[in-house]
Amino acid sequence: MTDTPKPLSERRIVSSRHLAEGEGWESSELEYGLIIAFNAFTRWMTRCMAAAGNTELTPLEILVLHNTNHRGREKRLTDICFLLNIEDTHTVNYALRKLLKSGLLESDKRGKEVFYRTSEQGEALCEAYRAIRKVCFLDGLSRLDTDGDDLRQIAAGLRAMSGQYDQASRAAASL
Repeated sequence: MTDTPKPLSERRIVSSRHLAEGEGWESSELEYGLIIAFNAFTRWMTRCMAAAGNTELTPLEILVLHNTNHRGREKRLTDICFLLNIEDTHTVNYALRKLLKSGLLESDKRGKEVFYRTSEQGEALCEAYRAIRKVCFLDGLSRLDTDGDDLRQIAAGLRAMSGQYDQASRAAASL
């Protein structure tokens, strides 16, 4: 005898069925949403950057470039890792070296610390990305039934979930 499929309205859209059984199944639905949003976002970043004129950057390098450009302030490796919530400093350090070599960043060594800032070329690329983002993403976003307050609430929820995942990762590391 075969199971009768549930109506669409009762089906769970989850990342893995074995993670969606019993209490808390909704977290698997959230995780699936995070997975597909992450992949869509990284694909968007690379294609937006390609349209802005640079096809060579990885998603991490794009994030590091934008973060370094943020508010026009110099940043250290530790600042960038902290702000992007990246634990593996080696990956960010590699991205910084690649961005320096490509002329998108400049650096100054002061004592033992290295400070990074965007070059004129890096700033221009960030501005080109911003213009593409406006045309391709923001203009379309304005057609949705979502306003700035909704987006801020979603962002706050994602930051709260980030904290929950960070705490859970610390707990798992202690097992």
